Amino acid sequence: MRKDDTSASRRQVMGAMALGVAGSAATAQAASGSGQAAGAVTSATKRNPVNKYPKPPFPRQPQSAPGLASEMTPRPDHGEKSYRGSGRLAGRKALITGGDSGIGRAAAIAYAREGADVAIGYLPVEESDAREVIALIRAEGRKAVAVPGDIRTEAFCQEMVRKAVRELGGLDILVNNAGQQKSVDALADVTSEQFDSTFKTNVYAPFWITKAALPHLSEGSAIIITASVQAYDPGASLFDYAQTKAANVAFAKSLAKQLGPKGIRVNAVAPGPFWTPLQPSGGQPQDKLTQFGGDTPLGRPGQPAEIAPLYVTLASAETSYSSGQVFGASGGTGTD
Repeated sequence: MRKDDTSASRRQVMGAMALGVAGSAATAQAASGSGQAAGAVTSATKRNPVNKYPKPPFPRQPQSAPGLASEMTPRPDHGEKSYRGSGRLAGRKALITGGDSGIGRAAAIAYAREGADVAIGYLPVEESDAREVIALIRAEGRKAVAVPGDIRTEAFCQEMVRKAVRELGGLDILVNNAGQQKSVDALADVTSEQFDSTFKTNVYAPFWITKAALPHLSEGSAIIITASVQAYDPGASLFDYAQTKAANVAFAKSLAKQLGPKGIRVNAVAPGPFWTPLQPSGGQPQDKLTQFGGDTPLGRPGQPAEIAPLYVTLASAETSYSSGQVFGASGGTGTD
């Protein structure tokens, strides 16, 4: 859901390689469950990633923040029709912030199809997108909880966690994903109001939410935070956003050391350019939006459906020795 344009770190690349192995195993398991021989090579698994999704140029499409996926052209793929689960999160209970659209929506759909009950947090103005996600979760026979509100206030963060725990009957996966990004060319034009709002959304809220969630998390639980390659290679026009994403990386690494002895894992995902409402609603200038993702080796932005498997794998027991790590998906931009 973020602009996040250039290189990932060596740790990100190695992490993505490790997750690719786990993802291959899951693909084989899903294929076996559908009557296809495990490990069989299909046209889907061999599809060229360069041509899998739309490439720029894209039309100009300004939206007011926070933006809606339903108003984007082309509409993002969150895995609504493509994601196939295999029971990897059966019986789990997850809270995902920013779950109405973008990466959070893709994670919510994937979690439900992997057998988890899911609560999503979102802003009230995103209700139309959120209703679609709630319907998709329930279509899988899973419990869905909608929690609209503004995470820039500590009181709402606490109430969101309470409602999720109460209605899900517990909590063992927390995805701090909601974010604010606004492109501003000159430091002189970054207002204190914007700076404060970006930090409240991207740094304060994960702190408040995680602090409220910790009493409900036990051994085997997982916390995931959405960082960004901006943490490693900040863009000139994302002065405040890049700083918050660096804080998200430190969040995962520090908290993993605190919670490791309790059997709770903490990791971060650092996306590159992904096609989400964050971009047309101020995350990119419209002239840059038309070419968004075109400077990556794959020549296009990522779609939320393409990163959801990382969130599934990090929440599952398959990655039980991975904690305090940052996993990237940036379209082939490589290492620092």
